[in-house]
Amino acid sequence: MRMKPIQLPEPPSPTAARRRPDIFESGVHTIVRRAVVIGNGFPSSENHCIGLLRALGLSHKHLLYRVTRPKGGIDDWFQWLPLSLHKKFHYLFSVFRAFSSKSQYLPITSQPAGLSAILEADAKHVVDLARETYEKEGPLLVVASGRDTISVASSIKRLAPDLVFVVQIQHPRSHLDRFDMVITPHHDYYPLTPEAQSQVPKFLRRWITPREPPDSHVVLTLGALHQIDFASLRSAAITWQDVFAHVPRPLLVVNIGGPTKNCRYGVDLAKQLATSLLSVLGSCGSVRISFSERTPQKVSNIIVKELGNNPKVYIWDGQEPNPHMGHLAWADAFVVTADSVSMISEACSTGKPVYIMGAERCRWKFTEFHKSLKQRGVVRPFTGSEDISENWSYPPLDDNAEAAKRVHEALAARGWKLKI
Repeated sequence: MRMKPIQLPEPPSPTAARRRPDIFESGVHTIVRRAVVIGNGFPSSENHCIGLLRALGLSHKHLLYRVTRPKGGIDDWFQWLPLSLHKKFHYLFSVFRAFSSKSQYLPITSQPAGLSAILEADAKHVVDLARETYEKEGPLLVVASGRDTISVASSIKRLAPDLVFVVQIQHPRSHLDRFDMVITPHHDYYPLTPEAQSQVPKFLRRWITPREPPDSHVVLTLGALHQIDFASLRSAAITWQDVFAHVPRPLLVVNIGGPTKNCRYGVDLAKQLATSLLSVLGSCGSVRISFSERTPQKVSNIIVKELGNNPKVYIWDGQEPNPHMGHLAWADAFVVTADSVSMISEACSTGKPVYIMGAERCRWKFTEFHKSLKQRGVVRPFTGSEDISENWSYPPLDDNAEAAKRVHEALAARGWKLKI
């Protein structure tokens, strides 16, 4: 019987980078080639996942599944409930409305319009995918972020522990052993510090999480994971060159978020920010201001009223294309409101001067976050007395690289490795 020859790759040229063909690797079932992202529909949370995959070299080899909550009407009152319980209430109210209106009941989907290309997160579906493709593609990396993704990600780990490596980004609050790795900011462990313990009555301490210090499978970052790195900034600099190349320097970029329960502010901070920006205009060539989706109208109205007619100031109107990446690449300095860990982390990844507005209005773990940044010399408070032409610097934050390194180490300990 004539044997069929094995087709090996062509020998590499002497100048080509040398790499061992897969057939000579330790085994196809130990190589991670692709990833699944479990998102919650919020860009900041899903950027955490994509940022990690980008640092791992897998950002172009992933599927996005999304956990979606019902929204609108009475459903907005139940956003604080666990997702499974919320969906049960949603179903019951849907049935009740159908019978009360004497119309035929039609199940109401929780999938928002425009997401037909994104699959609804389902643990069994992801596990089936891992099992069906394991022989050909090897194990699966699962990366999830956000409160609503916790139950799905932990179920995937429970159902297929030998086929997947599950990373949960942001602190899941309990049962951290349900994941292969947890990546969370250092300030999520603020409740364990003496300062936090003094702020919490004794009878409430047992309900405050986390309750235990991080163990070896918990990776602590200073800020939030994101998609900003040297390559993305270089690409953005080229893309936005026609817009920013002739903008008067130094260019000050101002990113304004919105109040949160731990960073409360309103028109008072907006007025203070406007006054401080007017004070530094003399040392600026130009100022560009952006609002986030969380910025209250009353805050943006004050900024527009006080600065909108100044020839040095440009205020983005929210229309596409979004100049955010161009701002990060071309800015000489930043002013960022204290409420957004993500926006601050992105700005601090550039190594350029970052001034924070309103940190004194924050409390709880946000206080710890700003304290850590100040101790590293990464940020300074924005007072209105700054000389924006002063060029101070620091080692850029690179939480993505450190998190990716820890993922590589954890996979190696299992006998797996990534195929970049």
